[in-house]
Amino acid sequence: MGTRVLYLARHGAADAFGELTDVGRRQSALLGERLAPLPVTTVWHSPLPRAAASAAVVARHLPGAAVAEAAELVDHVPHVPSPGEMPPSWAGFFDGWDEAQADAGRRTADALVARFAAPPDPASGPDVHEVLLTHDYPIAWLVRDALGAPLVRWLGLASANTALTVIEHRAGQAPNLVMFNDQTHLPAELRWTGFGGAGRP
Repeated sequence: MGTRVLYLARHGAADAFGELTDVGRRQSALLGERLAPLPVTTVWHSPLPRAAASAAVVARHLPGAAVAEAAELVDHVPHVPSPGEMPPSWAGFFDGWDEAQADAGRRTADALVARFAAPPDPASGPDVHEVLLTHDYPIAWLVRDALGAPLVRWLGLASANTALTVIEHRAGQAPNLVMFNDQTHLPAELRWTGFGGAGRP
């Protein structure tokens, strides 16, 4: 029975224009070094420049892996909760979000799960190892899906730049969340970039 192993990572730190910074390139290189010993088949990335650039840096350490864009990995809001589903403090985040935007986000989220959150095709061999360079919200959605958590629980699952999340999918079994938001490949000064001044370990 084959296993599909997803190595999910948020892109490296980016500037206000969405371009990878020097810090983001260093973070991506360290992630690539961490993934180098693994039998990665493909490095998938979001269409957005910060994710594509991160994937290019990571892929330098994975010479046998293909690099490809996946539209489903784009930054998007996967589920807009009803007022009764969330704490009042979260409500302002969704001010001005209309029904068409919510529907588009959910369609993208459904496509993301359909494409990546499934066991491998038996024809592809026993195991498939794929890196997904994407954004905070798609990672949160895939983790929520793996845990079978309520739809609203994608909120509150924060991923740091180039932190590593690993999910395994096997036929006939529940998904296995191996790790979430692991930053041990990053020195302290490169962890939790972009999250403001709040203290974090």
